[in-house]
Amino acid sequence: MSGATRIVAAARAMVGVPFRLHGRSEAGVDCVGLAVLALGQDGAGPVAYGLRSGDVGLAERWLGAAGLVRVDQGAPGDLALVRPGPLQLHLMILVPGGFVHAHAGLRRVVEMPGASPWPVIGWWRAEWG
Repeated sequence: MSGATRIVAAARAMVGVPFRLHGRSEAGVDCVGLAVLALGQDGAGPVAYGLRSGDVGLAERWLGAAGLVRVDQGAPGDLALVRPGPLQLHLMILVPGGFVHAHAGLRRVVEMPGASPWPVIGWWRAEWG
């Protein structure tokens, strides 16, 4: 099984897990926690952030520090850094047919079909696995 296939499977296995800001377990995750777990980096990732933080440069530095590489176009298993609102950033995992993400409004991880409803700032890929 390829690294991308494992990431997609891990993300999909988290569908239904409750939303919890800074969560890093099946008891609850936010978008960062979902990415950390799907990428197999348990316990990693930034913790000093809130729901309203629009600092793209900081988010990109965190992604790079996690060992992810920016790519021009997303493929299944890649992370999309998106902007759902003027002061918001969000991570989603691209899966065949859509995205898996921790939806704060629905209070759980969901799989959403189709293209991103929000502007994609960049695509990030795990080069390991």
